[in-house]
Amino acid sequence: MIDKAGFKTTVKDRYFDDYVPGSVHEFGRIPIEEEGIVSFGKQFDPQLFHTDPEGAKSTIYGGLIASGWHTASLMMRECVRYYLPRAASLGSPGVDELRWNFPVRPDDILSIRVTILEATRSRSKPDRGIVRSLFEVLNQRKDVVMSAKGVNFILCRSPQGSEPVA
Repeated sequence: MIDKAGFKTTVKDRYFDDYVPGSVHEFGRIPIEEEGIVSFGKQFDPQLFHTDPEGAKSTIYGGLIASGWHTASLMMRECVRYYLPRAASLGSPGVDELRWNFPVRPDDILSIRVTILEATRSRSKPDRGIVRSLFEVLNQRKDVVMSAKGVNFILCRSPQGSEPVA
C-alpha cells in the first residue's frame, strides 16, 4: 500500500526507517483565498500588500499577495498531515535556506514536494535518526513559490543493534 504522499506506510505507522534518501514525495492541494490572505496578514504580517486588496494594487505587486509566513504555515500544516510521522516525530532544530521565490495570490492552488536529502541514524541516541529534507511549495503552474531545507529528529522502529535477526 502506498499512502497519499508516496510512502509505503501511513503517517500513523511511519518511522525514521521509512525516510529513504533521494525519494521525492508530493502531496496536498491548498486553494488560496483572498479572505485567508487578509485574515493572516492582519494578524501576523500587517503590510498593505497582505491586508488590503484595493491598496495592494498600488504596490510593486500590483495586487494582494499572501505573506511568506502564511505560505510557510500552510506548508507546515500539510507536512504534519502527510509527511511527518504521528508518533515518531521528535521535532526540529530549525530550517535553513528559506526562500520566497514568487508571490502567492488569491486563487492560486499550492502543493508540496519534499525530497529527502539525507537520513542518518544518531550515533549517540540509536533510537532516533536525523532526516534532512528539501521542502518546496509549488503553485498550479509548478513554479516553486517557496523552498526551505529542514531537519527533523525521528524515532526508529527499533534501536540499532536490537533489530530482529533473520
